[in-house]
Amino acid sequence: MTADRKTLEEKLKELLGDGRVSLNETVRALHGRDESYHAERLPDLVVFPETAQEVSEIVLLAKETGIPVIPFGLGSSLEGHVIPYSGGITIDFSLMNQVLEVRESDFLVRVQPGVTRSQLNKELKKYGLFFSVDPGADATLGGMAATNASGTTSVKYGVMRDQVRDLEVVLADGSIIHTGSLAAKSASGLHLNGLFVGSEGTLGCFTELTLRVYGISEETAAARASFPTVDAAVEAVVSILQAGIPIARVELVDEPSMEQVNRHSGTGYPVRPTLFLEFHGNSAGLRQDIGFCEEIVKEHGCERIDFETETEGRNVLWEARHNLAYAFIHGHPGRKMMVTDVCVPISELAGAVHHAREAVDRLGLIGGITGHVGDGNFHIILMIDLNNPEEVGKADQLNEAIVSYALDRSGTCTGEHGVGIGKQKYQEQEHGPAIHAMRAIKQALDPENIMNPGKVIDFKQEGSEK
Repeated sequence: MTADRKTLEEKLKELLGDGRVSLNETVRALHGRDESYHAERLPDLVVFPETAQEVSEIVLLAKETGIPVIPFGLGSSLEGHVIPYSGGITIDFSLMNQVLEVRESDFLVRVQPGVTRSQLNKELKKYGLFFSVDPGADATLGGMAATNASGTTSVKYGVMRDQVRDLEVVLADGSIIHTGSLAAKSASGLHLNGLFVGSEGTLGCFTELTLRVYGISEETAAARASFPTVDAAVEAVVSILQAGIPIARVELVDEPSMEQVNRHSGTGYPVRPTLFLEFHGNSAGLRQDIGFCEEIVKEHGCERIDFETETEGRNVLWEARHNLAYAFIHGHPGRKMMVTDVCVPISELAGAVHHAREAVDRLGLIGGITGHVGDGNFHIILMIDLNNPEEVGKADQLNEAIVSYALDRSGTCTGEHGVGIGKQKYQEQEHGPAIHAMRAIKQALDPENIMNPGKVIDFKQEGSEK
């Protein structure tokens, strides 16, 4: 650590006390990686603030020293978002984990960034409410907003950006701003919520979030439907959506993935392209929706559909889907999971999944495909040997292939995992001249490039010295 950084350490300890500033190598190692396959890099130190004012003062000290700042939730991200490749201070928000206010009449909740999804839903249940975004991992809400997370329920409730009513943000100059209000809509000013959600810590640190929540449905039903082909399954989903059935979740799992599900979860599901579905509503409406859905899937060649209306049965079904990544991990010891995602218009989804499956098989890789077919987003789970350069190269080829396919069809290189470093190289290809506007915003808000540098966009190309 340089003399400047040694001085920074001393100032941080004056601000926070010894117990909330760590240079311990184990602590730093925990903050030098995420759930991705990207190489780790340890931060110089890790700090644990408790208030927005402390975050502001930390950022000011970093600005004075020119040292980077990296916000950190739980490290469950998948594209290297929190890995500090330029070193610096990792700000761990685990001590800022309070549900500050539940405004049940407004269907809003105010939370600190370190609150996790399950922690929030446990608190909301007391009020007959729930928070809708379900990315699978029990991520922090600050991290979910930073990456614009979505997941299985986005087909009905929308993604993280749709839930954020207001953010408290510490900017690179230490100032603290609010990006919205409590109002359900506004025609005032620029849409700062949309700008900061998904910015991955490159524009500021979130210290408080006001989020939209929903009433818990009177009844919930789940279903598992097997099809002869991926095309038939996707076409069934399109018909369900066109029919106006208010489906809450609809997930596609391909045949190799179903095989892993059975091995890991001890289930005996048919090894066929499968839809996992869920419906929310009242008793009468739910019966009608289920009956209509059953008619539609059978018209598209559904070979078998099983419904679960009891909580235990639904939990078994969705645990099998949510544990798919772990099924692959446990099924291939010694290999590292690489997960990538793209999103295409729904009309292009069947072709995109076919193309991806053919590419996986052609390259001789081990992997499965699953997708949020209600919104055109799908994932490839690969199990690769990081010590085999040829295999790593093939995984990179696959990533290039599916991204190119998506972009050629007016899709996006990432539907929900975010950019981080893994998808940074596709930003100019996807956004064209708009990338210059993004760099200008970054430069205006963070001219010293201290906020999570090296992520999302290549700041250097705008002529910055950093």
